Amino acid sequence: MAAPSGGRIGGGSASLWAALLLAAVALRPAEAVSEPITVAFDVRPGGVEHSFSHSAGPGDKYTCVFTYASQGGTNEQWQMSLGTSEDHQHFTCTIWRPQGKSYLYFTQFKAEVQGAEIEYGMAYSQAAFERESDVPLKNEEFEVTKTTVAHRPGTFKAELSKLVIVAKAPRSEL
Repeated sequence: MAAPSGGRIGGGSASLWAALLLAAVALRPAEAVSEPITVAFDVRPGGVEHSFSHSAGPGDKYTCVFTYASQGGTNEQWQMSLGTSEDHQHFTCTIWRPQGKSYLYFTQFKAEVQGAEIEYGMAYSQAAFERESDVPLKNEEFEVTKTTVAHRPGTFKAELSKLVIVAKAPRSEL
């Protein structure tokens, strides 16, 4: 499958399916989805590349890695939340700034999943906070592949506050 543009894998029906999956996961009873793990970390300016990663699932089956470089004021507190479905076949990774908007200027970003393939990925310039809503990046600012959501050099406008990934374990052939 070729790398699609924007935040959708496989076109309209796949993005609709991913949206329905997200809604179903959100609306399921608490016992149907593992308790998400939320870990705080600092996003540091300075223009050099930094990475933060965390794993979830049985035996830490899935890993989410956030790699970035940014410029601007001081460190910002961000969070990474990881969760798996009850059958451990779906994995979610959300990376965001809880205060809604980052004041750092991102020169690059990439969120990568290991142990799964991305079915839905989206990047936002602003995360929901108080009365504000998520503000998605334009499709031309980022790209989604089977394992990454990353900035597009030359079109990314340096604003990032949230990344959302839903991935599925690869099928094992018998």
